[in-house]
Amino acid sequence: MKRILFLLSLSIGVSHTAIAQGDPEAGKAASAVCAACHGTDGNSAIPMNPKIAGQHEKYILKQLQEFKLASQTGGEEGRNNAVMNGMAAPLSDQQMRDLAAYYASQDAKGGSTPEQYIAPGEALYRGGDEERGIAACVACHGPTGNGQSLSGFPDISGQHVEYTVTQLKAFRSGARHNDMNGMMRDIAMKLTDEDIEVLANYLAGLY
Repeated sequence: MKRILFLLSLSIGVSHTAIAQGDPEAGKAASAVCAACHGTDGNSAIPMNPKIAGQHEKYILKQLQEFKLASQTGGEEGRNNAVMNGMAAPLSDQQMRDLAAYYASQDAKGGSTPEQYIAPGEALYRGGDEERGIAACVACHGPTGNGQSLSGFPDISGQHVEYTVTQLKAFRSGARHNDMNGMMRDIAMKLTDEDIEVLANYLAGLY
């Protein structure tokens, strides 16, 4: 009897895992409504809208779930965005997984860094600023800005300057508060507008 129950539990576990996985093809079919803002393949041509092609699947799923949570709590919980809250609200968990799998499977298009931002951007990204208590970005996001999928740190390489600036300022003000253990808020609150401009431009060409 114990053997039967053990095998049954394994079977249920495998089935649950299969259901939990995202289907890129189903995600592609569902992504038509996303294309206006993020492009057909996730490479947004609109500077204020993020490029999500090649982003970590786990991270995309988390953001969609938190946009939906914000829509359900009036923005008190999750990640609050007037447009994305409405887009995520009707999505099932499986649809979110499918969309995440699709965009993660796409190839990201990089950007470029103006020459004047390369040296100061690299210094701040790789070394931080010990005097001001600013941790190096490279510790979580890696040498090329690709992040760490298992740890939940996003790929921030090649991102639009305008979008990165907006998000860093949102973390700094506390308007965005869905970061892990408040890590981004702690860092961003120590950044000046100039720091943010330098980092955003540096990241645009880092990939």
